[in-house]
Amino acid sequence: MKPSELPAVIAIHTLQCLRQQAPLVHCLTNEVVQTITANTLLALGAAPAMIVEPEEAAQFSAIADALLINIGTLCHQRATAMLEAIAAARVAETPWVLDPVGVGALHYRSNFARLLLTMNPAAVRGNASEILALAGITSAGRGVDSFDDPLQALPAAQELAKQYDAVVVVTGALDVITDGFRTWQIEDGHPLMTRVTGIGCALSAVAAACCALPGERLDHVAGACRLIARAGRLTAAWATGPGSFSTGMLDELYRLCGENLQ
Repeated sequence: MKPSELPAVIAIHTLQCLRQQAPLVHCLTNEVVQTITANTLLALGAAPAMIVEPEEAAQFSAIADALLINIGTLCHQRATAMLEAIAAARVAETPWVLDPVGVGALHYRSNFARLLLTMNPAAVRGNASEILALAGITSAGRGVDSFDDPLQALPAAQELAKQYDAVVVVTGALDVITDGFRTWQIEDGHPLMTRVTGIGCALSAVAAACCALPGERLDHVAGACRLIARAGRLTAAWATGPGSFSTGMLDELYRLCGENLQ
């Protein structure tokens, strides 16, 4: 059965909560996308922090409202920091989000991501190939590039969500968001979003921020997807290329309101 389209009222509520709560998000993310991740959170009203020293990472996860784990530029030292941060987050009951960048393409990160899955992430966000690979299904991915359709990955996402009690997000030309029982679909955004590094990674950080909000987690995570997709669509209407799009999207995120989310 085809998923239902996310109602605008849910995304509007998520945006209002995000700006009211201003969650502090500890981002253990890849080195390529730290700036766009921080700026995206700030534009939407959340607060970013990037603490990578293992001892400090553990301390800070107990302070933060949410934790993002993005394995894009994974190395042994960063893996140690991630494990320390997750352990502290679990003790503090801080929700954390896994972004399994490049899973399926390389063995070390694939095994590490599957280990992290057993540590109770609140949500998992990846492209179709990454989600399929995370579920142990052969995919057509090439690193961070996906050649699989999000709806093709939906059954795997639903099984992962049920098995690990997490919200699973599959992003692509359309986004599907599921807790294994209910599923939302978002058809928004623009192809120009794929020409700018880090938008998917920034979405994962916003999803982490939204996991800290009171209310229905599935709806808030789906709301995060709609916020990023709609800002991309609005930006593409006037941007002249990836350069103006990259900076312009921050302005559109900052200007998002109920009217332009309809």
